[in-house]
Amino acid sequence: MKKLFNILTISTLLFVFNSVQAERIKDLASVTGVRDNQLVGYGLVVGLQGSGDQVSQTPFTLQSIKSMLSQFGVQIPAGVSFQTKNVAAVVLHAKLPPFIKVGQKVDVTISSLGNAKSLRGGTLLMAPLKGADGKVYAIAQGDLVVSGLTASGKDGSNVTVNHPNVGRIPNGATVERSVRNSFASSKILTLNLFNADFTTVNRMVIAINDVLGEGTAKALDSVSVSVTAPVNASQKVAFLSVLESIKVNPDDASAKVIVNSRTGTVVISRTVRITPAAISHGSMTVTVTESPQVSQPNPGAQGETQVQENSAIGVNEETNRMFVFDAGITLQDLVQAVNDVGASPSDLVAILDALRVAGALKAELIII
Repeated sequence: MKKLFNILTISTLLFVFNSVQAERIKDLASVTGVRDNQLVGYGLVVGLQGSGDQVSQTPFTLQSIKSMLSQFGVQIPAGVSFQTKNVAAVVLHAKLPPFIKVGQKVDVTISSLGNAKSLRGGTLLMAPLKGADGKVYAIAQGDLVVSGLTASGKDGSNVTVNHPNVGRIPNGATVERSVRNSFASSKILTLNLFNADFTTVNRMVIAINDVLGEGTAKALDSVSVSVTAPVNASQKVAFLSVLESIKVNPDDASAKVIVNSRTGTVVISRTVRITPAAISHGSMTVTVTESPQVSQPNPGAQGETQVQENSAIGVNEETNRMFVFDAGITLQDLVQAVNDVGASPSDLVAILDALRVAGALKAELIII
C-alpha cells in the first residue's frame, strides 16, 4: 500500500504541474455524508442589567423561570406573578461538524425570543441543543459575547449600535453525542459538485482515472461522481487526501443575468451574448412643486386668514440616442453601451428584460 501511495502522490504532483489554471476537487465538490448537522435549543439568559424581557408581555419567559426554579426545589405558589428585567428567553443554534467527537466544543449563537432590549453582559444557563431527530447532541452554557449595544434617555431618545439582541459563545457547547455516518464502511465514495455541470463532471472523471487508474471514477449525472475507494479507514483517508488534491478545469457556467429587484444589484456572467439589436432608452421626469399663498381679510372684516396651495407640474423627457448591439458582444461591450446612455441599474433591468422578450439576449434572466 505504501508503494501504491507513493505512485499516487507522484502522479498527482505531475498532474498538478500540468494544470496550473485548474481547481482542486475539494474546491469543486463535497463527499456525500461528510456534512454539518444543524442543532437548535431553547434557554434563559440571566444577569442582564434591566434589559431583559418584560415578563408581563412574554408569559413563556415567566413559565421558563418557574420551571427552572422548581428543579432546584424553589416552588412558587400558583397564581403568584412577579416581575424581573434581568432574564431573557433565547433561542440557540449551532452546527455540528462532521466526525466531531464527544467532549469537543462548538460555537453557539444566541438570539432573543422575547422583547429584551439587549443581551449584553448576560450569561446563558445550561441549555440542551437538539438535532432534527429530537435527540440532545450538545449542552451549551457560558457568557455571551455581544457586539451591539443600546442606550436610551428619559425623554425617549435612544441609540442602537449593531444588533444587541444576538450574541455568541465561542466554544460554548460541549458535544454529548456524535453523529454516525457511512464513511468508514462504504466502498464507494460519491462526490457532489457544488454547481451542476455535465462538462465539469466528465472532466473530473477523466482527471481521477488518469491519476488513480482507469475505472476508479464513474459519472452518475450532472452533479455526482462515484469513486471506488479502499475499505480500510486509514487507507481511505490517504486515498481521499490524494483524490481531493487532483485538479480539474471546470467548464464555464451557463450564461445568466441575475437581478435583485429589492437592492437594484445586477450580476451578469461573462458568457452572456447578445444578437444584433437596436435600443433607444429615455426617461421622463415629472416634477410637482407647491407654492402656498396666504390670503389676509380686509381690516375690520370678520374673515379669517386662509392658506391657498398652488401646484405647478413640470414634465421633462430626456432624449437619448439609439445605439446598436452587434452580434456576439461581450459583457464589457454591454455595460459600456448602457453607461454611454447614462442608464441607471433600474434602467438596465428594463433593457435586459426587453432584450429577452425580443429574443436577442442569449442568457437566462433571473430576478430574485
